[in-house]
Amino acid sequence: MNTVFIAGHARLPSGMAAKSIYETLTITAEIDKKYGVIVSTSCTLATMHGREFVEHLLKGYSLQDGIDKPVKEVRKHYLGKAGSAIESALKDLYKQYEAYYSAQE
Repeated sequence: MNTVFIAGHARLPSGMAAKSIYETLTITAEIDKKYGVIVSTSCTLATMHGREFVEHLLKGYSLQDGIDKPVKEVRKHYLGKAGSAIESALKDLYKQYEAYYSAQE
């Protein structure tokens, strides 16, 4: 298999629809092992539209280039209540990515 599955988690703000289902926001990503490119993602936002939007924002980024650019894209294009949780979950996902690749060396 040429990909790895990594998850990042963050607390959801109160007053969100997803908060009644989940305590945390989870972003999962299938990542190409060689190039660090996000092949696909999923998240626990309440609406399918929100989940698809987040996938559209993140798909194609290489985590070898860091997490700053995807985080900036979220800030620029996602204006919902969960924006800061998405950013935090992305940073956690990146931390997990770094730990995985450190262990491979």
